[in-house]
Amino acid sequence: MNCEIIAIGTELLTPWRQDTNSLFLTEELNALGIVVRYKTIVGDRRLDLVRAIRTAIARTDILIVMGGLGPTEDDLSREAVAEALDLGLRRDGSLVAALSARFAARRTPMTDNNLKQADVIEGAEILPNANGTAPGQWLDTAFEGYRKLVMLIPGPPGECRPLFVEQCIPRLRALIPTRHIARRTLKATMIGESAADSLLAPVYTTYTDVETTILAGNCEIQLQLACAKPTREAAQARADELAGRLEEVLEEYLFASQGETLEQIVLYYLELKQATLAVAESCTGGMLGERITSVSGSSRSFLGGALVYSDALKTAFCDVPPQLIASHGAVSTAVAQAMADGIRRRTSATYGIGITGIAGPSGGTEEKPVGLVYIAVSDAQGTECSENHFRGDRQKVRQWATQKALDMLRRRLMN
Repeated sequence: MNCEIIAIGTELLTPWRQDTNSLFLTEELNALGIVVRYKTIVGDRRLDLVRAIRTAIARTDILIVMGGLGPTEDDLSREAVAEALDLGLRRDGSLVAALSARFAARRTPMTDNNLKQADVIEGAEILPNANGTAPGQWLDTAFEGYRKLVMLIPGPPGECRPLFVEQCIPRLRALIPTRHIARRTLKATMIGESAADSLLAPVYTTYTDVETTILAGNCEIQLQLACAKPTREAAQARADELAGRLEEVLEEYLFASQGETLEQIVLYYLELKQATLAVAESCTGGMLGERITSVSGSSRSFLGGALVYSDALKTAFCDVPPQLIASHGAVSTAVAQAMADGIRRRTSATYGIGITGIAGPSGGTEEKPVGLVYIAVSDAQGTECSENHFRGDRQKVRQWATQKALDMLRRRLMN
C-alpha cells in the first residue's frame, strides 16, 4: 500500500524549522512494507489545507496528517480534513471531561479555545495522546469508491512519535497484509550520473518490482534499491539479484555494494593485505587524512601524513629535490610522484599518496589552470600518477582530489 504524509505548519515553510517527524514515520511505515510516495508541507491556511488533503486522498491509500491539532486559531487540521471529505465534526463529551480534568489537576484555568481539541471528525476513532492535550484521530473511510485510511496525529515530536507507535502501528498491522521491504545501496565513483544511467537503465528497468533510485553527490553515484515482498527473504533475494547484475555492469567504477564509504573500503583492503598508508598533501590541505581518520580503527593501517603546502616542506618532509620543483613546477607529475614516493619511504609505509594542484579560485595560469591536480600513488613496485582537471569551487576541487586519490589506491589494492 502507498502512503502520503502531510506536515502542517507555516513554521515548516521557513528556514528555521524542519520537519523531522516524517523521517521517523517513513522508517516505521517501511518496516510494515508501506511505501511513502509523497510528502507535502502546507502552511496554516484552511483553503490550502483542504486542497492538499483532497489531492492526497485521491492518489494514496493511507494519508497521515501531522500537526495542526492544537487549540489556537491556526490549528485547522480537523476542520480541513472534515471539509475535504465532506464529513461533519462533533464535540466529544469524554474529551471535554478529560481536558477539564487535566487543567484542574494543574490548577490552571481552561480557556474556551481548548475545547476545539475535543472536536472529532464524523466516523473517526479517537487516538489517546498520553503526552499532550490534543488526541489523534483514525478514520477508515471511502473516497470516490475506494477505501482510505486517514490518521491525524499531533506535530510535536514528543507527542507525534509515541502516539504513532502506540496507536497507529497496531491498527495498521491488523489491517494490512504483512510485507517486508529490503534495501541495497551500491556506490560508484569516477563516472557521471548520465553515463551510469545509460549503462544501468537497460538492466534495472526490467525489474519492475524493485524501485531503483540514482543519486549523484559527494563525488559519487549512489544506487538505492528497494523491494517489497510478503516475506523478508523474498524481498532480499530480489533486491540482491538486481544488485548483482548492476555490479557486473558497473565493473571497476563500483566501490561499495552495502553502502560503505570509499575510505572504509580502502582501509578494509589495506588491513586485508596487512599494508600501511602515508600521505603527502598540498592543495587538499589535510582533507585526505581527515577522511581516512574519520573511520574508526583507521590507525591499524594509516600511519599519518604531511601537509606540505610550501616547496620547502615538500623537500624537508618528502625529500622532493629542489631542482625537480624548479624545473617542473610544484604542480606537476614529477613532483606528485616524488611526494608519494618520498612520504612512503620516510614513513616505511607500504603505500604513499602525493597530491599537488591548484584549487583556486586564484593561482591558475593558461598553462596550469585552476582545477589542475596531480595525484600519485607509490608502492615498492613503482609509482603511477594521474593528471586531473576538476571543475567547481575550491572546496569541490579538493573533494574530488581526495576522492580520486582514494579510488586510485582502491584499484591498486584490488589488483
